[in-house]
Amino acid sequence: MQETNVFNVVNDPRPVVRKFLARPQHEGVGAIVRRSIGRFELKYFDPFLVLDEFSVSAPAGFPDHPHRGFETVTYMLQGAVTHEDFEGHKGTIEAGDLQWMTAGRGIVHSEMPAAQGTQKGLQLWINLSSKHKMIEPRYQEITSKDIAEAAKDGVKVRVIAGEALGTKSEVYTRTPTMYLDFTLKPGAHLLQPIPLPWNAFVYILEGEGVFGNSKSLPITAHHILLLGSGDGLEACNKSSKALRFILVAGQPLGEPVVQFGPFVMNSQEEIDQTVEDFENYTNGFEKARQWRSETTLDLDF
Repeated sequence: MQETNVFNVVNDPRPVVRKFLARPQHEGVGAIVRRSIGRFELKYFDPFLVLDEFSVSAPAGFPDHPHRGFETVTYMLQGAVTHEDFEGHKGTIEAGDLQWMTAGRGIVHSEMPAAQGTQKGLQLWINLSSKHKMIEPRYQEITSKDIAEAAKDGVKVRVIAGEALGTKSEVYTRTPTMYLDFTLKPGAHLLQPIPLPWNAFVYILEGEGVFGNSKSLPITAHHILLLGSGDGLEACNKSSKALRFILVAGQPLGEPVVQFGPFVMNSQEEIDQTVEDFENYTNGFEKARQWRSETTLDLDF
């Protein structure tokens, strides 16, 4: 007898409770980002700190910079980016590839274009709980061909984290997280379960779609949609072109958040200590004293 997957049942679709357009802004050195989480309209959406849709062409990029206290998830949409850090980790992520980096107690790294033309992608910052903020850094890197995919009834999904259409990702999420890349053909309809206590949002990459209520007006690309309470997402594509969006959900941490640029801790005292650690090359930042990335040296930033 075939087992019924209750994970695929949605009885109470979540409404869209807030939406706004992510407008382009400058970030890094010459890069352009559409920031939807982490700006004045939406400072924090527990456990998510930042969501950027970035666009960068050489010699612009994100030269050497530090992080502490959270994770960065980089998902390439077009082109390629080379990453280097002070631990000696170096690699290039290309279109469709994923890098899930746990900064933990401290990383200094660079992210620079690795191909001609414009490189595009998404970067999501996920907060870590107080008990995990000072763990050792780690990486999960998955090439495009190894990302789990599934398709059914005009709906295709790439499962970055979590589960959809009966397919699970192997990515380990220290802060429990769902990250799904959906493409809906014209006329396709989706019901995707989301754990009840989790916060969830949609970010539209291409096309236009109806979310949360079949009578709602279609919403277009570069909008972020914050979802209310319920057990899943309902979405449909009533247009003549493909609709592509990401659905991201995470378990709220419910802890104080104090952020100072690339450092995110639970108190001002911890932020002060982090700044002191970084400036003095201590407590996780020791290797930053002598290190500069190869790409930064080559470009003489």
